[in-house]
Amino acid sequence: MAPVPAPAAVVSLLSRARAKLRGTRPVLTVLGVAILLVLGAGEWATRAEMENQWDNLRRSAEVQALALRGVATRYSYLPFTAAQQPVVKDLLRNPDSAHMREAANAYLQAVNAHAGSDTLYVMDDKGLTLASSNWNTPSSFLGHNYSNRPYFRDALQGKAGRFYGVGKTTGAPGLFASGPITDSAGKVIGVVAVKVRMEPIVDTWAQLRDPVFVTDERGIVFLGSEASWLYRVSRPLTPQAVGQVQHDEQYGPQWIPAAVPWELVQRPDQPGSELRMPGNAREYLALEEPLPDLGWTLTLTADSRVVALARQQAWALASLASGLLVLGALYWQLRERRLQENRQARAELEQRVHERTHALQQAQAFRQSMEDSLLVGMRARDLEGRIVYVNAAMCDMVGYTASELIGRLPPYPYWHPDELERHWQNSEAALAGQAAPQGFESRLRHRDGSDVHTMVYTARLIDGDGQHIGWMSSVVDITAQKRAEEQQQQREAQLQRVQRVITVGEMASTLAHELNQPLAALVNYAAAARSLAAQGKTDLLNDSLTALSSQALRAADIVGRIRRWVRQHPEAREPCDLNATVDQSLALLLRAEARRHGVAVRLELAPGPQRVNADRVLLEQVVLNLGLNALQAMQAHGTPPADRELLLRTISDGRFACLEVLDRGPGLPPEIAERLFEPFFTTRSDGLGLGLNICRSIVESMGGELRARNREGGGAVFEIRLPHLPSTP
Repeated sequence: MAPVPAPAAVVSLLSRARAKLRGTRPVLTVLGVAILLVLGAGEWATRAEMENQWDNLRRSAEVQALALRGVATRYSYLPFTAAQQPVVKDLLRNPDSAHMREAANAYLQAVNAHAGSDTLYVMDDKGLTLASSNWNTPSSFLGHNYSNRPYFRDALQGKAGRFYGVGKTTGAPGLFASGPITDSAGKVIGVVAVKVRMEPIVDTWAQLRDPVFVTDERGIVFLGSEASWLYRVSRPLTPQAVGQVQHDEQYGPQWIPAAVPWELVQRPDQPGSELRMPGNAREYLALEEPLPDLGWTLTLTADSRVVALARQQAWALASLASGLLVLGALYWQLRERRLQENRQARAELEQRVHERTHALQQAQAFRQSMEDSLLVGMRARDLEGRIVYVNAAMCDMVGYTASELIGRLPPYPYWHPDELERHWQNSEAALAGQAAPQGFESRLRHRDGSDVHTMVYTARLIDGDGQHIGWMSSVVDITAQKRAEEQQQQREAQLQRVQRVITVGEMASTLAHELNQPLAALVNYAAAARSLAAQGKTDLLNDSLTALSSQALRAADIVGRIRRWVRQHPEAREPCDLNATVDQSLALLLRAEARRHGVAVRLELAPGPQRVNADRVLLEQVVLNLGLNALQAMQAHGTPPADRELLLRTISDGRFACLEVLDRGPGLPPEIAERLFEPFFTTRSDGLGLGLNICRSIVESMGGELRARNREGGGAVFEIRLPHLPSTP
């Protein structure tokens, strides 16, 4: 049977249905994409806002932690400073003295007012307050006992204490810092404490939109922007912990543990927690910042509705038509710019806080290190001349402790009794601002009676407000320098006297050696003249008389020059040839002495004249002395005859003309080389030890130097170095 064809109306209906479905498919696709975009945008906005809130909380936590630490540690130095004051220790030694109590109260009141703290007070070792900066107020601490406070117990054990709690006397909370007061034997005799109000930082938190609070090590909220949360516990406490807080009266005498009106729930994969308040629709993101150095935990919160609002905004923006996408992009750009500006502003604020905190820490550390390491005495005085500060170096310099000097007016105990008038003049000039800028010498008297010579430099002392409040002096101990100068003057005077004696003795010996030759020649020429006169040989007689006269003049010249040397008159220096001096010395004595000792003499003279400016006679004497010393050294050493050699060598290095006298004697052992040129040092039993010293003096007087060293292969080398004269054209 053939199939029945479909009616035309049915076919048309089906065709229209298929066409309609094809037209709605893109719409459905777009709708599906739009839904996905809305959902994705909401999720993305939620995460972005969440990360932004955590980032804001982290940055705010760093800033608030720095501020909290700054307030908590700002006055930690006061207990230590007050504990060093004599007036405080005197009160602890005499607690019944009304005069000492008044002095201590006045001191604590002045220090507290200058520092800007709330209250500064002193307790004995039983916790009873003996002096306080608020002694004249209705809420004075005087007479109150704080022995149950942890900060008192810590200080009594010799440690620095820190404790936050409600005041027993005023009922006002604050941070208490304490320090021990010790006697000279190191025993703790009392406690000094300072109270600091934390209201300034709480007032800052009160201006924030979301809660900020701090918990102690037991989880008790003791500081925050929400007053109703104060002194409530965030976690269960043991009976022992509750009893300890009640015993310490940390949060008031009527305190009982009550839970906070919220709970913290840890959020998975998040850096913080969620703060939920039962019965309240509001929830917060909470970030905890531990402060281990203080034993506290800082918690900052952010309203989580901001996250929900961001999600709703993303949904609304994603639902708009394409025409609104531009507006959405502009909004996002403006929003990112605002966030960037906020982050940049916070970063700049954090940087400034960090830099200032670091600068303060560096300045404090530098000052402490400088005071501990200074060898220069430092002394500060007020405008009336009262000593207000001395460092350890100043105390060591004069032998008095800081407590003995601080508070003293002139005259000071270390002023030298023989120079009181001068001390008064210097002190009055310094206090009048007329101290010499280059300093002045001052002789002090140490406590043990010894004299201390010092240089004192004074400058104006300016406080933090730029006010002139006194004078700062640097005191440099120059006692060792003064003694060294006096000893040096004495040694120089003694050396000059000894040098003249040495010179006279050596020149006498030199005169004897030098005159032997011309005197012997005079005798020989006189005998020859007598013989020639008897024979009637007139020509030869005249020659002998001429030679005799020449030798007599030479002897007179020698005597005259030695007299000028002894009297320290300028020597007769003239240009002469160093090579000719060597020849003359050999002709005078050395060659004959060398033959007598069986020593070969060898010359190595530099080519050409070696011109120097010298006293020829004295230079010949130096060469003779060095040559004779070399001959005697080889004879005393027992040098084999085949090895005995005396070498005289002249060389030139351009600037100096040098003469070397070389022998094959025993050389110069180290212990002899070190003392070779000392007066009266000799290795010969019949020597005076003056020859080499005088030889060096002669050479140095001519602008040269005399050196000695060991010779390679054995023996010694003595070298005369004289400035070379330029050759004449």
